[in-house]
Amino acid sequence: MSSHVYKKVEIVGSSTKSIEDAIETALAKASQSIKHMDWFEVKETRGHIVEGKVGHYQVVLKVGFRLD
Repeated sequence: MSSHVYKKVEIVGSSTKSIEDAIETALAKASQSIKHMDWFEVKETRGHIVEGKVGHYQVVLKVGFRLD
């Protein structure tokens, strides 16, 4: 079994649809420049209020990826 070394970065995704969409959007964009992404953890969830309703959701993620 080989050993792996990981690095974590923090990214923030946003969406007008849902928290899940904010996560998916952030991971999709990060995958364009970060190779070997293996896991994520949600650190913060917040949103923007417009006229008493949710304007958009914002999610802070820590993403772990394996180093070459």
